[in-house]
Amino acid sequence: MKKIKYILLLNVVISSLISCDRELDTAPTDSATEKEVFSTLETTESLINGTWAKFNEEASTYANIGYSTVLRTSDAMGSDVVVNTARYGFGSAYAFAEMSHKTQTRVDFIWSLLYSTINNMNTLLSHIDQIEGPKAKKDQVKGQAKAFRAFCYLNLVSFYQFSYLKDKKALVVPIYTEQSIIHTVPIKKSSLEEVYNQIKSDLLDAQRLLKNYERNNKEKINLSVVNGLLARTYLNTGEWLKAAASAQAARVGYALMTAEKYLAGFNDISNEEWIWGHGQIQQQSSESYAFHYLDVSTSGSYYRSFMADPYFKDLFDDKDIRNKLFEWDHLRGSEGMLRYKKFRFKPGLIADIVYMRSAEMYLIEAEANARAGNLAKAVSLLNELKSARKANVYKEGLGSDAVIKEILIERRKELFGEGFSLSDIIRTQGSVKRKPYVDNAGKPIKIDIKFLEGGKEKILKVNAKGHSIFTFPDKTDFVPNSRYYLFSIPQDEADNNTNL
Repeated sequence: MKKIKYILLLNVVISSLISCDRELDTAPTDSATEKEVFSTLETTESLINGTWAKFNEEASTYANIGYSTVLRTSDAMGSDVVVNTARYGFGSAYAFAEMSHKTQTRVDFIWSLLYSTINNMNTLLSHIDQIEGPKAKKDQVKGQAKAFRAFCYLNLVSFYQFSYLKDKKALVVPIYTEQSIIHTVPIKKSSLEEVYNQIKSDLLDAQRLLKNYERNNKEKINLSVVNGLLARTYLNTGEWLKAAASAQAARVGYALMTAEKYLAGFNDISNEEWIWGHGQIQQQSSESYAFHYLDVSTSGSYYRSFMADPYFKDLFDDKDIRNKLFEWDHLRGSEGMLRYKKFRFKPGLIADIVYMRSAEMYLIEAEANARAGNLAKAVSLLNELKSARKANVYKEGLGSDAVIKEILIERRKELFGEGFSLSDIIRTQGSVKRKPYVDNAGKPIKIDIKFLEGGKEKILKVNAKGHSIFTFPDKTDFVPNSRYYLFSIPQDEADNNTNL
């Protein structure tokens, strides 16, 4: 592992921390010594707070701001987001011309973000048992650190290798569980099975340590978040009954939002359905910048580049509340592209970022039950979510393949723009599906777009536009288990870790 760039040494870490816990009266640890940072449990917790702030707010470019970079990249490389390639940001990811190249800035940024976070948590865990203080507080800090580390490794196994169910022995990334310093010897890759075992170990420890912890805001990792991460992990590894049980536990206390709330813009961490997210305030709002890509309708949103595939709209029935979010664009540069107005800025151009919702847990529980053969239960869970969205319930037969297919379609509909597109394709050994938006004769589909301008209604006649990228860079067709789906390990990392 590259010693300076990819492993943040403690003296670098502690000089850059900014507390992200708005209810914790802990000063930033600028110029603190290692002894000062680990003098009490409260100052030790500031390492988590500062790492969380860095994890969400650090940037290398305007298109690489915090963890949202991973989520936006995943969706840009999927089937349902149509990236307006004339706009700045994610066009190269959408074209599969970026993440497979080891020297790209985003490749470097994501790797560094995840491993520097892992090292910070390793540093904390190496010190915490020697710190005096109440057991409950120590359990809280230790549990959150283990869960945060597991979350980073879960991202690594989700994007840097093919599905666990394809080959659990496939090598993926190195496992570091000890603090890395300037003289640490870089280590070789571990297998998917080995990394998943580490993830499960950390999350099960966190589950025990956080069982009595009550958080003061939804940025904090609590038992619900841990159960949600376990649900994602077990779904990836094919442990269906464990996935279903963990998802059910995670969603307790987080009711599905009302149809009206669904139309409100997906910008508020206080939403009753959100289990975990990153809140934004005017003074700390770097990650809100992600909404300049997601928000395709608000005045002031700058890039408006994450449009929707018109074929994606066809997945929604007329009664579905989500169907009301579609709108053809009439603005110059995106005329005829399809807006999906799920994400909208709050006043002041800030917006909270969602990382986990109970809807996802319903879908995990449904899919896991379906794959375990509990089809009636799976359909019941699926229809509970559909009913909350005012959509037509599933009434087809209880064939396993049909039910699983319907659940996976519902994941696409419900989780659009939340970062699951590429990871689901890798997990299920599926493939990207993109086709031109044309009629049966292969001709462009004409549409009339009505809009107001200067107080008067106008009509723009234009060709409807969908995807513009239909093959991999080598001109081959989209297929399952393509190398183009995987994120690359940066070239600098490979140069500095000969054990890779």
